[in-house]
Amino acid sequence: MASPGVGGGGKRIHPLPYSSDVNQSPNIRVVDPVREFGSPGLGNVAWKERVDGWKMKQEKNVVPMSTGQANSERGAGDNRDIDASTDVLVDDSLLNDEARQPLSRKVSIPSSRINPYRMVIVLRLIILSIFLHYRITNPVPNAFALWLISVICEIWFAISWILDQFPKWLPVNRETYLDRLALRYDREGEPSQLAAVDIFVSTVDPLKEPPLVTANTVLSILSVDYPVDKVSCYVSDDGAAMLTFEALAETSEFARKWVPFSKKYSIEPRAPEWYFAQKIDYLKDKVQPSFVKDRRAMKREYEEFKVRINGLVAKAQKIPEEGWIMQDGTPWPGNNTRDHPGMIQVFLGQSGGLDAEGNELPRLVYVSREKRPGFQHHKKAGAMNALVRVSAVLTNGPFLLNLDCDHYINNSKALREAMCFLMDPNLGKHVCYVQFPQRFDGIDRNDRYANRNTVFFDINLRGLDGIQGPVYVGTGCVFNRTALYGYEPPLKPKHKKAGFLSSLCAGSRKKGSKSSNKGSDKKKSSKNVDPTVPIFSLEDIEEGVEGAGFDDEKSLLMSQMSLEKRFGQSAVFVASTLMENGGVPQSATPETLLKEAIHVISCGYEDKSEWGTEIGWIYGSVTEDILTGFKMHARGWRSIYCMPKRPAFKGSAPINLSDRLNQVLRWALGSVEILLSRHCPIWYGYNGRLKWLERFAYINTTIYPITALPLLMYCTLPAVCLLTNKFIIPQISNIASIWFISLFLSIFATGILEMRWSGVGIDEWWRNEQFWVIGGVSAHLFAVFQGLLKVLAGIDTNFTVTSKASDEDGDFAELYLFKWTTLLIPPTTLLIINLVGVVAGISYAINSGYQSWGPLFGKLFFAFWVIVHLYPFLKGLMGRQNRTPTIVVVWSILLASIFSLLWVRVDPFTTRVTGPDVTQCGINC
Repeated sequence: MASPGVGGGGKRIHPLPYSSDVNQSPNIRVVDPVREFGSPGLGNVAWKERVDGWKMKQEKNVVPMSTGQANSERGAGDNRDIDASTDVLVDDSLLNDEARQPLSRKVSIPSSRINPYRMVIVLRLIILSIFLHYRITNPVPNAFALWLISVICEIWFAISWILDQFPKWLPVNRETYLDRLALRYDREGEPSQLAAVDIFVSTVDPLKEPPLVTANTVLSILSVDYPVDKVSCYVSDDGAAMLTFEALAETSEFARKWVPFSKKYSIEPRAPEWYFAQKIDYLKDKVQPSFVKDRRAMKREYEEFKVRINGLVAKAQKIPEEGWIMQDGTPWPGNNTRDHPGMIQVFLGQSGGLDAEGNELPRLVYVSREKRPGFQHHKKAGAMNALVRVSAVLTNGPFLLNLDCDHYINNSKALREAMCFLMDPNLGKHVCYVQFPQRFDGIDRNDRYANRNTVFFDINLRGLDGIQGPVYVGTGCVFNRTALYGYEPPLKPKHKKAGFLSSLCAGSRKKGSKSSNKGSDKKKSSKNVDPTVPIFSLEDIEEGVEGAGFDDEKSLLMSQMSLEKRFGQSAVFVASTLMENGGVPQSATPETLLKEAIHVISCGYEDKSEWGTEIGWIYGSVTEDILTGFKMHARGWRSIYCMPKRPAFKGSAPINLSDRLNQVLRWALGSVEILLSRHCPIWYGYNGRLKWLERFAYINTTIYPITALPLLMYCTLPAVCLLTNKFIIPQISNIASIWFISLFLSIFATGILEMRWSGVGIDEWWRNEQFWVIGGVSAHLFAVFQGLLKVLAGIDTNFTVTSKASDEDGDFAELYLFKWTTLLIPPTTLLIINLVGVVAGISYAINSGYQSWGPLFGKLFFAFWVIVHLYPFLKGLMGRQNRTPTIVVVWSILLASIFSLLWVRVDPFTTRVTGPDVTQCGINC
């Protein structure tokens, strides 16, 4: 397999991907672990440029703005706005009325829909309290153990419901105004002043994450409707696979044809696989006569591109004994995936990477961080942090978008949607990220295993948006780079000084504090105790520079070294963190920046720094997304939930039962890890600015796997009651029966009203309820035990990548694929024993006479509740292509019926014989 050796800017930069391995070609940078901070070089030049910017701000009282990368900020008490095209402050009155309007609007749910919903929640809480009081005060003496277990489970379910329900008290919708965004920052005929965005795509294993899927994601990014010079795509190959590298090279070549075609005809989506797969009238709204001809030619080009990618995949199936060889005859640096140097290759760039029509293309960069034995690499979170540093050195966009390799941009205006919040002069400086809902392709209409997660994305996250914002869910999220660096958001205007740096640092001040230096020292000492405050304050740097004078080189050096202890020993990266509007030092050359980029992805770079603890993606859980968002919210940031009419991003989901359960297992395991860590939201961050309902949501997010234990017991109780002829509820009075009925009615009413204000269909809501039981008694249960083993015994579990295989064998063929896993044991057991219990209970009632039918109905109700919720699981076992599992299930039910009939004939809990013969032999029997 030969390397294409594609260089950035349409020209060959070097024959190998840029690597830190000293045994390779001359284009290699040897990373010296001992950094000489005082030596002349790029670091000091960048630092000096930053200090000069501070000096200019002090003299002219303006905020230095990088051309083309402005993010408007308003100082306290300042009626002016920063015009993004210049370095001067422009009065708002110079803008027209439309351009001065807010870029987004919060739309509350109509009171006719939300108020009944809230009333039912309160009513349900009251009824639930009365119900639990009745259950606790009315034990069942002849089944005390069963009664006690059931009451404990019901109390836990009540607590879990409260944690899940009340964060949905204030749901909101949002509207964005793309026309106002264009009037303010992207006026026709003028250079665009939209902020730059660095886009991250993460991949590990090209055999589980097909290169064609990744290629479509990259192509949708390169053709996004956004200024070309403001978009940079970074692909993280954490498996150091030559297949991924070569596929990306092919993708960069095909992008030269695909990007101009997609932009010329404004097609949606701009991922070719999904565009050509659409079963719609592709001529709708198209007016160019040449469209049909160009589309036919482009489809032919894409088919040829797919053949080339498939050829690379076929070659990669068999690895040569000597390893892969590159085009120049040298070994591929990533032949040993656990021991290889860092690699960076710029495939496309603004300096000359042109498409077929001569227009510039966005930057495309391949990144594979260094891997060495003996180092902790922190899986995906570590790879994301490496991308943060590489992007900061090479492009330093003020905003970041992270996507999984199978999540393509479905709405070409997605970045503009996010900018309506992040670049809003008033709202943007308080927003840490804009989260988009996840939408999926390739799921059957019935969504048997609730893969769409519609209830979570359309109900739970919209509810959180009315409090402090949605949780971060791992992909489809546009970040404020400043928030990732550990800063706090600014406080209210009355606590801020004019100017960006002062407003940014005001978040570290407490209310009522004075602006004296003495008071500032007290605040600094208090920050060492509170784990939710920022890792450092720009105010400290600014005061140190101003107090010592701009000519005091020693003071500058001390400030630089202080930040390098937090961010790592890269003066270039540290300088980039202080550029509030992004950009790279003007004096830096691409070659020098590439060398520095190799350094920041080395294995030991994060040692003795704050990476993964307070900066970037947070380590300690396989669900690093939840932990990262939680730290930001605890510091006082808020997030935004954006739901455009056309979904912004779409991905693929595992649709067969086994893969789905393994995916849920990984999520639940991450929640258990957070629950058992110091970042547990039950006790973490009470000195921060996390709102109480937001804390409830995070507690629910981390504690929900524990519900698997009471759920498993509660699903077992119906079978036990039917087999032992006992019940968990005593004979109830008429008043008690009213409360029971009221509780069930309130449950249904809550669901119906929730569906009414959210727009979620009843089928989607019901599928979510069913899979809550299926996943709860299987994946969540295993996650609890694995989490305990990891924390108590130090036994770590391997991170399993979810397969993103395409549906090439027919529509939803994978849905009927049966893959045995131990996760299937608990639900299978529950299904069988409840079927046994139903047959046993009915048989016993038939043999015992009319008086036994009354108590039987209550037991059957709970048993059928379990069976109905496990029904999708039963269909998964009895798929149309699964003859063997079908026979196993049928024989299990048949044997269960025979066993049940024998069970009711000889009661194992007594010595007497049951059935008709008992009445014939008299009392002496």
